[in-house]
Amino acid sequence: MSNAFFYDLLTSVAERGRSMLKIKPWPKDADNRVDQLIDDCRALVEGRGEASGVALAAEVIARYRALDPSDHAAFFSALAEDFGPDRDRMRDAVAKFESDGDEAAASEIHYASEPRRHELFRRINRAPGGTAALVAMRADLLQLMKQNPSLVIVDRDFLHLFGSWFNRGFLVLRRIDWSSPAALLEKIIRYEAVHEIGEWDELRRRIDPADRRCYAFFHPRLVDEPLIFVEVALTLTPPAAIAPLLAEKRAHVAPDKARVAAFYSISNCQQGLAGVNFGNFLIKQVVEEIRRELPKIESFVTLSPVPGFRAWLETTEDPAIAPMKSAALQLAAEDNWPTALGVAPRLRAMLEPLAAHYFLKARRPDGRVPDPVARFHLGNGARLERIDWEGDLSPKGLAESFGIMVNYLYDLDEIERNHEAFVNRGQIAASAAVKKLLPAAPSRLRAALPSALASNA
Repeated sequence: MSNAFFYDLLTSVAERGRSMLKIKPWPKDADNRVDQLIDDCRALVEGRGEASGVALAAEVIARYRALDPSDHAAFFSALAEDFGPDRDRMRDAVAKFESDGDEAAASEIHYASEPRRHELFRRINRAPGGTAALVAMRADLLQLMKQNPSLVIVDRDFLHLFGSWFNRGFLVLRRIDWSSPAALLEKIIRYEAVHEIGEWDELRRRIDPADRRCYAFFHPRLVDEPLIFVEVALTLTPPAAIAPLLAEKRAHVAPDKARVAAFYSISNCQQGLAGVNFGNFLIKQVVEEIRRELPKIESFVTLSPVPGFRAWLETTEDPAIAPMKSAALQLAAEDNWPTALGVAPRLRAMLEPLAAHYFLKARRPDGRVPDPVARFHLGNGARLERIDWEGDLSPKGLAESFGIMVNYLYDLDEIERNHEAFVNRGQIAASAAVKKLLPAAPSRLRAALPSALASNA
């Protein structure tokens, strides 16, 4: 009710402010529309009136939406070139700091160096629906940056502001169940990014049974628009494969008998908020919610995909694994290898050590762990607990990771220590079982090789 009242109030202010404005007509010629929109943005930044500013911000949003997508690049390029810091003010601030060297002079440098884009985005955010409009605007920008890297300076401004506007203090955790509004449930189906939800009955199997949970973060300015959500299965033991968790006919677990809470799907919902990290807060708060509700839960684990493994293996030139890599890819090229007689065990003998190498030894050129899901969970303080052979034999799972999934364990007593070791020293917390799989010496690679090669002869 408070959000609706606030939105209605903003709308009323915008309508009243519109009567005070002399807004230029929207050009019929599409070629002039970007120029007119940029003029509107300048007027918005330079204006002083509150009501007229809200009205003009609403007009900027409407006119941006009316642009042809082919004009978005010109709009963002203009923001990059014309809405930077006030250079004269910045030069004067630097000169004063060099002369005086006091805190006031240093503070002036800070404010003088702020791009005018910051104030433009702040004022757009005041309009009804302004937050959602800016999130959508950044989604457009992210697509354009693939061909226009120079637009990264505009994206940095979005990220800087979003980091404040969407910090944990503003987010609200809500449980989603079968009684949630239908419009929200439709969004869960649409936004599910890990294990596709094909129909309503499938959604109900994930959120309605007593041994299933779904939680999402929301922002007060994006009503009933989830930012990120997680699906949880309550189980007796850590799951090793996704199919049994999602099966239509499965054995249900009484919540008071469950000892494991398994996070099997985490989906970001807003493309325009990419890079704003909600997941670490989400997992930690969901853990606290489940611990309060179900104190007998002993372990919090994930059942996670490994989206980068197959692509890495096919492209890596790491000489330490070259012989096994070649044999594994040759064997995996066989049609229907998961069901072909005798093939899967031989492939497992090679792919599990290669997966251990991928997680524990492989690095990108920038020194980071190559797998994005691993970076997320390890950065949150989880431990790589188990490599799950044939964890996901769906076409997507086979294409991404040869069907391999993994469990990350959130040991509440070790989370902070693991996090610090990973972010400060690059150390990966892993169980003894995973480390044992690591081909520590070429002899292990050679030992697994002959039987696979002989089978292919």
